[in-house]
Amino acid sequence: MTQHDDTVRLRHMLDHAREALDLIKHKRREDLRRERMLELSLVRLIEIVGEAAARVSAEGQKKYSSIPWPLIVGMRNRLIHGYDQVDLDVLWDTIVYDLPPLITELEKVLKIS
Repeated sequence: MTQHDDTVRLRHMLDHAREALDLIKHKRREDLRRERMLELSLVRLIEIVGEAAARVSAEGQKKYSSIPWPLIVGMRNRLIHGYDQVDLDVLWDTIVYDLPPLITELEKVLKIS
């Protein structure tokens, strides 16, 4: 995989993480249970973040070791393979607490502000 491919994947991660945060603006945790479209959208966005992370080359993952690659890919795997047992509290906490520092790190890596 080329550096260009890694840059594209990192950008996908950033764009979809930002979109997930945008979707929960003015929302509360309880809205996930009431709004099926919100739940499905957030699950899909986090799946994409994880899939893009899994496609970053081993060299890219090593180069950007401050990004928690196994946790991101693991979350994707849990959502895909445990589609029938998604813990909405974990999903919400991932978006609220884990995405902002990931976005900051991806912006540094991509030199975006």
